[in-house]
Amino acid sequence: MATTTVHLLRHGEVHNPDGVLYGRIPGYRLSERGQRMAHRVAEHLSDRGRDVVAVVASPLQRAQETAAPVAATFDVELATDDRLIEAGNSFEGSTIGKRPGQLVHPRYWKLLWNPLRPSWGESYVDQATRMRAAVDDARRTFAGHEVVLVSHQLPVWMARLSFEGRRLAHDPRRRECALASLTSVTFDDDRFVALHYTEPAGDLLAGADPVPGA
Repeated sequence: MATTTVHLLRHGEVHNPDGVLYGRIPGYRLSERGQRMAHRVAEHLSDRGRDVVAVVASPLQRAQETAAPVAATFDVELATDDRLIEAGNSFEGSTIGKRPGQLVHPRYWKLLWNPLRPSWGESYVDQATRMRAAVDDARRTFAGHEVVLVSHQLPVWMARLSFEGRRLAHDPRRRECALASLTSVTFDDDRFVALHYTEPAGDLLAGADPVPGA
């Protein structure tokens, strides 16, 4: 029996002084604190003697920068998987995450008709499906070892809810997926057996950018 662990790593804090909901917009890099978070995760995994044989990241800059120290620590080449990208969002580029009161404006009403899907962006089902596929491919390719997949808050949360057999519709305020957190999914052969959540950079979270869409 091969025991395999796939670590879903959310990227670190992003430099975003204007509070933009940046979504898939290119060019958003890690802040200085975000860089420290990325190195803290690499140290955390190394200190615990993890058998990490692959690091794969979303194509977005913040995910690539978070993945780089982990890949360097374990001396593996950083790979990219488009399935790990941030959720599509029609509010991308706005400051609604920082000032949600803007949602009362009539121009946004057409996007809010079904919050359970959600109607303003990529469906929860589609996110869970692509994330599960990425995890399953990593599990099969690196069976018996550990893999780090670097993604974004909502896709990671969708994967977790899916593995745990919970409803995908949820209250965003209740997501357990902090910056630079690890949602670690363990399999015996192809059977999901455990999920463990940790915050290696927890002491760096106080005062970190709270704007969602990361």
